[in-house]
Amino acid sequence: MMSRELRLRIISAVLLAIPVLLITWAGGIWFRGLSALLGLLIYYEFSTITGLATREPAERIVGWVTVSLAAILVIIAWPGYALAAVLIGAAIAVLPAWRNRTAPWASVAIVYSGLFAIALAGLRGVGIYGLYAMLFIIAIVWATDILAYFCGRAIGGRKLAPSISPGKTWSGAIFGTVAGIGAGLAVALTLRQGGGFAIPLFALILSVASQCGDLFESWVKRRFKVKDSSQLIPGHGGVMDRVDGLVFAAFAAFILAVALPPMTTGQASGELAARLLGN
Repeated sequence: MMSRELRLRIISAVLLAIPVLLITWAGGIWFRGLSALLGLLIYYEFSTITGLATREPAERIVGWVTVSLAAILVIIAWPGYALAAVLIGAAIAVLPAWRNRTAPWASVAIVYSGLFAIALAGLRGVGIYGLYAMLFIIAIVWATDILAYFCGRAIGGRKLAPSISPGKTWSGAIFGTVAGIGAGLAVALTLRQGGGFAIPLFALILSVASQCGDLFESWVKRRFKVKDSSQLIPGHGGVMDRVDGLVFAAFAAFILAVALPPMTTGQASGELAARLLGN
């Protein structure tokens, strides 16, 4: 019989997935608004976990001003200025931490949340290839997460990082990676995208990145003895608990897209995401 907690998790997941997928399909200012909101919520959770609310006021003020400004710039589609705001704000936030000889968690929170919002909005853009790229990334992250969990539990074996996340195993990581590559290829073939051998390579990179993101959040929570990032999502914990893998996958995808040569011809010539899918 299904437990009450599991029913709550399923209901919450469905209620969240529907509007998120619709907004992803719509793109434009709707998706930029979602990206900005996620950035703000992640900063709130990260700052709560790391205890920034109890630290020097200067760090809190710089952090909230920076991520709020970056969110506004993301919404109005000024990613370059948003990136500059994040980097400058993170640099300023280091100063009080350095003066007090404490870890620069405010700067980490600013970069983690701000760059995620910028990368997510930049990848989606306004065109059809941005939608394809988001489907590609989300499919890889979801497949990696689901198969890593179930195969890890079913097969067991050597622990992946016992001091960070005792439940994760090498078997789960390997099967999750294979599933992520398969999901990426399935999406690319379904959408009739090119890319050749680059597609499985990119899928491999994004799958590994998503697992690194999961481990990073687990490390932060274990460092501060916290079980969930917050209680914002019934049955799931916080936003960070749901998008930790997506954060690092978005970072990796954005870096890949920026590093790859731009398209010079065709409908996709102006889209950042088209570089990722080989069009």
